[in-house]
Amino acid sequence: MLENEETTYNIIDLLHSSKMSYFYRGQLTQNITDGILALTETNLSKAQEPVKVKKRVYTILVEGLQNITRHQDLKNERKSFFGIEQSGDFYFITMANTIGNAKIDELSMQLDKINSLEKNELKEFYKRALMENELSEKGGAGLGLIEMARKSGNKLQYSFKQLNDKVSYFYLRTYIKHNLDDVSSETNHLEFDNIFRLHQQLDEENVLIVFNGIFNQESLINLLSIIESQMAGQPTLKKRVFNIMVELLQNIVKHGVTPFNDDGNPGIFYISDSPNGYKLCTGNYIANENIANLKEKIEDVNKLNKKELNDFYDKRLFNFQIDNSKESGLGLIELRLKSNSQLKHSFKGTSEKISFFTIEVTIQE
Repeated sequence: MLENEETTYNIIDLLHSSKMSYFYRGQLTQNITDGILALTETNLSKAQEPVKVKKRVYTILVEGLQNITRHQDLKNERKSFFGIEQSGDFYFITMANTIGNAKIDELSMQLDKINSLEKNELKEFYKRALMENELSEKGGAGLGLIEMARKSGNKLQYSFKQLNDKVSYFYLRTYIKHNLDDVSSETNHLEFDNIFRLHQQLDEENVLIVFNGIFNQESLINLLSIIESQMAGQPTLKKRVFNIMVELLQNIVKHGVTPFNDDGNPGIFYISDSPNGYKLCTGNYIANENIANLKEKIEDVNKLNKKELNDFYDKRLFNFQIDNSKESGLGLIELRLKSNSQLKHSFKGTSEKISFFTIEVTIQE
């Protein structure tokens, strides 16, 4: 059975209202930032959002990521946190980084000031801050916050969660509506309590990134780019992780099913640090009629030793009458060979015809 089954379903439950979401936990670099922006751009294009909406979301992402980059403490073991969710009529953007407790009052006053201003007042406030160089000691944070409020057209929601007597997490959220001209909908976004629980869940399992949404070739490529930039360790380990990620994510694209009318298959992927390696987990919908066959294949592959796996793989590889069933069998064998570990799995029924299939692979140096 799946070792982290509870973790997987806890994450899914916390993100149940999100059509598309991904959360990143760790130190930000330019390559990772570029990957997050590219992944967002791909999903916005797939969603056929108006240019104005895409520009605003993109600008807020840039400002938010730059804000984290300026304030992240590379010596601090506590990870920065960033996420974007598409839920209902809105995109919600969340970011968090550590802040000294002595700075909380000053930052709260700054945010309250920004939130008290109307659209035209924000514009003038931004000009004045730009001219008078009213910036934070690390530079640019004040302007970034004002710009985020201007582009979203909404108040900046924030909260602090104390970690100890010196440091707290600073959480900042804002949102953008799909239809900027429609003022009828009220926001029903996740409360900070849900964000706290999600962040805590990711911290406890040392999760580096979560992607929950539609998997297609474009999102797959951008997601792989982010992970490759974040991974530490030996090149051989990184190569193995990368190859297994490709196999797991391709499995969703090729063999998953969708209960929705989407351009791609819905699923979830996350990767976490484990002692001397990584754990990779994916989940996607499958037809109930395919469960028995898939379960039997996984159990059969798990029984084989390395020599038996190689022999079995060769027989499958050179069987030229390949169908989808045999192709998925090859993928399972490759996962076992490349990870040298058992394949953990679970099935959770969602309807009479469809279940949610989760598989976890552990890779060690």
